[in-house]
Amino acid sequence: MNLNKNNCIFILCLFLNYILLAQTVKSDSTEIKQLDEVVITATRTIRQLSSLPLPVQIISKKDIESSNSIRLSDILNEQTGLITVPDYGGGEGIQLQGLDSQYTLILIDGVPLIGRSAGTLDITRLTVGNIKQIEVVKGASSSLYGSEALGGVINIITENPKKGLNGDINYRLGAYNTHDLNTLISYKKKKIGISTFINRYSSNGYDLDDDVTLKTVEPYSNYTFNSKLTYDISKKTKILLSGRYYTQNQDYVASEELKGESNINEWNARFKISHNYNKKWSSNFDLYTTRYIAKEYLDSISTGSRYSDSNYDQVLIRPEFRVAYHVNNKNSFIGGIGLNHETLDRDDFTEKPIFNSPYIYAQYDANPTDKLNLIIGARFDSHNKYKSQFSPKTAIRYQLSNKLAIKSSIGYGYKAPDFRQLYFDFTNATVGYTVLGYNAVATAIPELEAQGEISSIIVPISEFDSELKPESSVSINLGIDYTFNSKLTSTINFFRNNISNLIDTRVIANKTNGQNVYSYYNVNNVYTEGLEFNLKWNPTKNLKILGGYQLLYAKDKDAKEAFNNGEVYARDNNNSSFQLQKDDYYGLYNRSRHMSNLKIFYNIPKYKTDANIRTTYRSKYGLTDSNGNTYLDNYDDFVNGYCILDFSINKTFYKNYKLGFGIDNLFNFTDPDNITNIPGKLIYGKLKIHF
Repeated sequence: MNLNKNNCIFILCLFLNYILLAQTVKSDSTEIKQLDEVVITATRTIRQLSSLPLPVQIISKKDIESSNSIRLSDILNEQTGLITVPDYGGGEGIQLQGLDSQYTLILIDGVPLIGRSAGTLDITRLTVGNIKQIEVVKGASSSLYGSEALGGVINIITENPKKGLNGDINYRLGAYNTHDLNTLISYKKKKIGISTFINRYSSNGYDLDDDVTLKTVEPYSNYTFNSKLTYDISKKTKILLSGRYYTQNQDYVASEELKGESNINEWNARFKISHNYNKKWSSNFDLYTTRYIAKEYLDSISTGSRYSDSNYDQVLIRPEFRVAYHVNNKNSFIGGIGLNHETLDRDDFTEKPIFNSPYIYAQYDANPTDKLNLIIGARFDSHNKYKSQFSPKTAIRYQLSNKLAIKSSIGYGYKAPDFRQLYFDFTNATVGYTVLGYNAVATAIPELEAQGEISSIIVPISEFDSELKPESSVSINLGIDYTFNSKLTSTINFFRNNISNLIDTRVIANKTNGQNVYSYYNVNNVYTEGLEFNLKWNPTKNLKILGGYQLLYAKDKDAKEAFNNGEVYARDNNNSSFQLQKDDYYGLYNRSRHMSNLKIFYNIPKYKTDANIRTTYRSKYGLTDSNGNTYLDNYDDFVNGYCILDFSINKTFYKNYKLGFGIDNLFNFTDPDNITNIPGKLIYGKLKIHF
């Protein structure tokens, strides 16, 4: 780990030293004029990023293109406080401020994605080829977005049709026979505009451990189709029609004997009509529907018969009406009303559940003075399966001087129990354990008893008479924005998320085959707290340096109390038991205390060339309890910290042609035993044609 880390630092220093020397040879006296970025996700209105009272990050199209990234996971991994985490099903979710991926809402153009088959929404299925901007809002955002926005929101904003005829073709060829081909064609004239995006992505997969028969990632290919149609009925009324389709096929191999395929088909469609009544009043009606289907099977090679089938079919329909009222330049309101209708047809479920959740929300955005901005909002969600939720939020920002501003926000977030946690009825055919959803226990346990499969009941069925409660959080953020000069800016944000009624699993019965029956319950009260620091420096107009750091403490309050009371023990190498002290408690699994990133972008206009080096660092973290006390303590086994360094360079020829070359994971870091989503060194070449 130390060699890997030192290599990253050495290469970065060489690169930075070279470009700074190059700039001193021919300096540019022109003052940098930075255009203020705008963001819409945080308030559902257009706001300048620099004026927001909330912790928000923007990832620009220019930075995405310069890095030559092709999947969303590549981009998010390089942002402060974000880390992609693989799940047991092979998906890759995003961890934000120490909160699991199931607590972050993922949007495309403001509407939600579905398909969390194992609680994680796999962001590797999202291409970045048609992305205009990515907005990351940190902290509870249920006051605007409801369930799943307990930790924050990531909104992927795609390109709209542009005037005239425009188009791009991009092709990238890389290691592991990875191909990424996409094209974006856009046309707009007078009142009508249309854009179409097509992407094909394929890979032979990779194998991190030659001693294991199965590959780490099996071969796969996927396609993404995205289209938008805009029509201006008049200067005041506009219509948007959009659709997206994604399909993937991947080999599914469980052993040399059991082989099959995994298929995903996902589509969404949207109709939106916007109308401005006058300078003060405007409204939007939005009808959105999406469907996610995942199927996989395994066949027995020796018998030629079907061994297992799995089907997952989820549908979401959401109509919403939103209105905005701009009282004056200092006061505005927005409000909305809508309905989420959701169904899931899945194998190993006790029933086909239907969720209906009508909601209403409102927000007041005020500037009592030129230096003060205040946002107050709330949302009410009703539900046919669990208790209604009221989610308030308030945020304030005060400009102390031209250089210094302070901001603070506090909000309530919640996440409703998902279909799996309520209705799952699954028995592993190979191992023999059973997992039951909370609502399935009352009927499934008596059936297992009647079949003679239960040897003892640990948790009485009567404990499942009440409802499984939604997980909830109180999120607090306190930030400071400081501008040193026109070239150097910084932000620091202190955060704390207090989560109640965390849903966890426990053993509720023992089976006669020696295995257990598991189910879900509300148990833990946990918190994540720490700070994030971001720095942006433009020494010259052709050089940009971005840096970030997160300090994180993520702990279970009950576990912390057990350590404080001296109730936790561990075993040493001699198998002797000893008492652990309160400082021995490390925290929640799969959380690093320290994470940092540094990105250097350098442009050479004379040669129509740009280059960059990007590095991320993650300190040690624990994945399992290795000394038998069920907690993660300082005496457990940890995954060593690591550093990843990426490099890319691009050159433009004849104005419309660009060649790119890059190396991801330059020092070929891998950890086959613990990390499955870092495949080693990736060398690639890229071609872009603009027309």
